[in-house]
Amino acid sequence: MPNLDSYTPCATTIEALTEIWQRVLHRTNIRPEDAFPELGGSDPLADKIFAEVARVFNRELPTATICHAPTIAALAAVLEQPALPRFPPLVKLKAGTERTPVFIAHGLDGRAKFLKLAKHIATEHSIYGFQARGVDGLEEPFESIEEMAAYYLEAMVAFQPVGPYVLIGYSFGGLITLEMAQRLAESGKHVALLVLIDAYPHPRYLSPGSRLRLMVRRAKRHISEMRHRSARDAASYFIRGLRHRLQMAGVRKAESPHPDAPRLSYAGTAFRIRESAYVAYGRYRPRFYRGKISFVRASSASYFPDDPIAIWSKLADEFEIKTVPGDHLEMVNGGFEHLAAVLTSYLRGAPNQE
Repeated sequence: MPNLDSYTPCATTIEALTEIWQRVLHRTNIRPEDAFPELGGSDPLADKIFAEVARVFNRELPTATICHAPTIAALAAVLEQPALPRFPPLVKLKAGTERTPVFIAHGLDGRAKFLKLAKHIATEHSIYGFQARGVDGLEEPFESIEEMAAYYLEAMVAFQPVGPYVLIGYSFGGLITLEMAQRLAESGKHVALLVLIDAYPHPRYLSPGSRLRLMVRRAKRHISEMRHRSARDAASYFIRGLRHRLQMAGVRKAESPHPDAPRLSYAGTAFRIRESAYVAYGRYRPRFYRGKISFVRASSASYFPDDPIAIWSKLADEFEIKTVPGDHLEMVNGGFEHLAAVLTSYLRGAPNQE
């Protein structure tokens, strides 16, 4: 990982970036060491900042650079390099003193968007998130979970050569961490903790009974949604859902971004990441894991199987489950305090690196 902390950028670069950040974020007195997420940063605002950077500095950088250079000082250091540094797929979410780090894998969007969740996990472990290849718009994203797992394993083992390893995967990322744990175990490395957060195989790999129950559950949810909409909105809702199902089945490609979206912006790369993730999701069939899976599910599971035990207990030597309030998105975006408490309890029982 490029050592941006050891480089001191010049004052003019700092001043120019400060003006951009203050204008885009509508804030004053932003310090060079203030982190973008702590200032209320979001994906659209990050895209605006990097559009301004391209205009002022005449240099186009991927918006994803903000994950590795989240402060004005760090971004200035990147701008003053003759070439864009090669960033690894690891993004630091939280510093810690424990020797065993925690690694969290992303959902379908490929982004390590767990900063708030990480800060609420009461542990001294340092926490890192994986970020998908292609988020920067410079490389093609992978279209198989096996490739993603190998890519992240290479970066993780280079960073932490000796186990035990602690892996957490949210949604789609649960399948990635499962594959990573499989490979670590097969190579004789110790996986101390594997946590899957609301993660399920593609419906085609469920039992006929589970598939039928899931179809009925989803149909009821969609009908309920459409009843509360106008006829026009209901039709749009139905069409969007149909497009989504065809996309997941590999029959239809994802919607292209707006033609004016910069190639290296989040708006320009998001559709490609999701499209590749859907392909990978449909292809991957979990293997039996000779270890323990700790599972966290959302209490509201409108679009997911109603019995994770029936699915995962057949795919692991040991399986335990805990439930947190909210739905699939709320548990990591809104009510993350509940999820953080469960993850804290899991981490307290995980052994530290020797």
